[in-house]
Amino acid sequence: MPVYRLNSNDIAFPPPYLAEPNGLLAVGGDLRPERLVLAYQNGIFPWFEDEGVFYWYAPHPRCVVFPDELKVHKSMRSIFNQKKFRYTLDTCFERVMRNCAGSPRAGQDSGSWITNAFVAGYQRLFDLGIAHSVEVWDGEALVGGLYGLSIGKIFYGESMFSYTTNASKAGFIYFVNALQKLDFKLIDCQQETGHLLSLGARSIDRELFMEYLMQNHYERTMAGRWRFGAEGDIGVEGL
Repeated sequence: MPVYRLNSNDIAFPPPYLAEPNGLLAVGGDLRPERLVLAYQNGIFPWFEDEGVFYWYAPHPRCVVFPDELKVHKSMRSIFNQKKFRYTLDTCFERVMRNCAGSPRAGQDSGSWITNAFVAGYQRLFDLGIAHSVEVWDGEALVGGLYGLSIGKIFYGESMFSYTTNASKAGFIYFVNALQKLDFKLIDCQQETGHLLSLGARSIDRELFMEYLMQNHYERTMAGRWRFGAEGDIGVEGL
């Protein structure tokens, strides 16, 4: 089956079930905010670009974390008990993306997929209060973090990095606990990794994932700058 080529003047996508076995659905287009939001709302995301051409994926099955299934192992509990790290939200989004660019991602070389075009595209979503970053600090040093999109009651995770053992895990756990308080339904992790599986991630059928996406259309998006409160909850500030 030939891969669908996107029309540069139309942000529409083919249905995800037309994706190839490896998840590839379409090529082309751009990373304008409207196209990115539509893609994520339909279970599609840009995985990488090659010579300025973007490759859009809709993998099956889909790796997700249900917030109430989050696993916190004993070794991680001790990190929180010792208050080893400090956690913030949306304080240095581009810096988090740049650090993620230097970290490996399954199936690709380090830094090969977060190009300047990706940084610019997701920065625009951050400016609109749709993309968010989690920062993990050891004193004044940024030692870990992650970023993604929040649409309705689903967080679409994109990438994470860690310069200190367990920093990204701790940030992810702290963040998911906060999302659970807001009744978020799931965190989209795209594809399985050992790192994610250790945190309670599991893969679900595309059909079930699409059901969650359809239900999510009726949920309000918390757009704005996110901040952690004293109790680990999330507050929203205006743009």
